[in-house]
Amino acid sequence: MGKATRKGTTVTTASTGPLAGIRVVELNGIGPGPHACMMMADLGADVVTVMRPGELATQVDGWAHITRRGRTVVEANLKSDEGLAQVRGLIAKADVLVEGFRPGVTERMGLGPDECLELNPRLVYARMTGWGQFGPLAHTAGHDLNYISLTGHLNATARKGERPVPPLNLVGDFGGGSMFLIQGILAAIIERSTSGIGQVIDAAMTDGASVLGQFQWAMRGRDQWSDVAGTNMLDTGYPFYDVYTCSDGKFMAVGALEPQFYAEFTRILGIDGDEVPGQFDVDRWDELREIIAGTFAAKTRDEWAEQFYGTDACTTPVLTYTESLDHPHNVARETFVDVNGDMGPAPAPRFSRTPAAPVPAAPPREVTDINQVWV
Repeated sequence: MGKATRKGTTVTTASTGPLAGIRVVELNGIGPGPHACMMMADLGADVVTVMRPGELATQVDGWAHITRRGRTVVEANLKSDEGLAQVRGLIAKADVLVEGFRPGVTERMGLGPDECLELNPRLVYARMTGWGQFGPLAHTAGHDLNYISLTGHLNATARKGERPVPPLNLVGDFGGGSMFLIQGILAAIIERSTSGIGQVIDAAMTDGASVLGQFQWAMRGRDQWSDVAGTNMLDTGYPFYDVYTCSDGKFMAVGALEPQFYAEFTRILGIDGDEVPGQFDVDRWDELREIIAGTFAAKTRDEWAEQFYGTDACTTPVLTYTESLDHPHNVARETFVDVNGDMGPAPAPRFSRTPAAPVPAAPPREVTDINQVWV
């Protein structure tokens, strides 16, 4: 586990992992920026989060603070010359700066890319927004749902004839946001090893989320994906890639796409007779869907889960977050860990030679003196 350490008068959260030695300054924000900084801290980066005076005390018991695991928190008044000087002092020694404000905000603070790169030419200045740094909507408000609604993804998350269902905030905030922010940061750090200089990363959730959809765009380019939701291979259009209700009102997830996996699925489900429509007998898919649904409805989810467990039928129980903690596979891999009383995902991915701490350091409950950091 990472722990607070002192080296001379330096106080930060030291850790192990492939990013050990990388220094990150995070201007406190919400959503993908903190999530990206959490993952970098999980992998050993020395992340220092800058908050407003008194801000930490109001957030230590809130849900958002759990994401600040493995960090050092300092406070500074960015409206004062002293506070700006203190933060600039950190930036001068950092490898990365992460900010998630609307375009132009950090420039008005006096902490824009030009000022910071002049101060520290090796700095990777990472900007995380929904719309990006330019474009007609760049300065407008939005949330995950809004960003993915303009990419085509939201329209695709619906059954045929029904309205789209938001895929939580996984696609915009995190899949298209924090993951691409980290990709940009790490790519810029690698490039810096050759050029010796940093650069600005413009990470927009609309861009990143769009890249996540390359599979759908590729299929669309060959007329194998329709804009009509609920009619395609992965959006419940295929009866053997869908979710079915069991007798207890719980669900089973079926993803038996390949013929060999579908054969195993139908064998275990008991619908592999000659009278049952074939896998790709498209004209009889409505009949096939009814047969599958009726069969699942005859037993509870856990009864079906036991029958399918460990097989190649690509059929699994749909678990709640609470249930996922006890699934044997998750338990065996220690996918979830207890961080100071809060259950959550363990650091990922896993490294053979430079492993991260298996349990991250708890989110700080006290502010560290900014003048003692990286001295």
